[in-house]
Amino acid sequence: MTDLSLSTAAGITTGGTLERHAPLRKFWFDDIPPRDSIAAERRHRQERLAVAFRLFARYGFDQGLAGHITARDPEWPDHFWVNPFGKHFSRIRVSDLLLVNADGEIVVGEGPLNQAAFAIHAAIHEARPDVIAAAHTHSLYGKAWSTLGRTLDPLTQDSCAFYQDHALFDDFRGVVLDTDEGARIAAALGERKAVILKNHGILTAGPSVEAAAWWYIGLDNACHAQLLAEAAGTPQAIPHDIATLTHEQVGRPGGALFAFESLLAGLVEAEPDVLT
Repeated sequence: MTDLSLSTAAGITTGGTLERHAPLRKFWFDDIPPRDSIAAERRHRQERLAVAFRLFARYGFDQGLAGHITARDPEWPDHFWVNPFGKHFSRIRVSDLLLVNADGEIVVGEGPLNQAAFAIHAAIHEARPDVIAAAHTHSLYGKAWSTLGRTLDPLTQDSCAFYQDHALFDDFRGVVLDTDEGARIAAALGERKAVILKNHGILTAGPSVEAAAWWYIGLDNACHAQLLAEAAGTPQAIPHDIATLTHEQVGRPGGALFAFESLLAGLVEAEPDVLT
């Protein structure tokens, strides 16, 4: 005998016809409750930062000594946490992270500090008080796309997360060791979530470690997809109005946070030392 109470509640008759359903709710995931103390918030950011490095290693964003992700400290907003220079992403733990001040001095942890990390990230954190984290590495597809000297097209649903929300920095002058160049990168980024660094790679910034890290993964994937599409033929872009709508649907920081958390669970289970 059919359980009519269950089928009726679901809006389905015994004949399989949809009769009614509960009102749809939009889940943008943006209303994330804050941690209950500065110490808890700091620990949260440190853990997500260490996990982000491990994830980047899994995705192959770990060539040589290049790459850095930063997280603003919740108590001292002109300080940020960053990876030590020379430690492979796959081995980074919470206890390895460095706290660096606005003068590039290591306040907590043992260096050395990547000078390019300081030059780029200090400028971004200063220019964008809303940015909690920023990520930059020399990922393969981001590097390849950066040589074309243009922004991405809205070719797929996923790439629409960056539609009219990323910029091009086309003033490559070698390894970024000067804070003036970091300031120019920050200016190119503007209020957006990402910037393509011509002949260099890609960079993302967000209101959480999770968002910045997930958007980096997504941006490198979008670069890969467009490189493949253009190699195969002439891709057809999504129209502006649909791309704008899709950006609102898939480009929000709460969605990025939940996507990152889905990866975090498996990594921590497999590599629990990351939290030590």
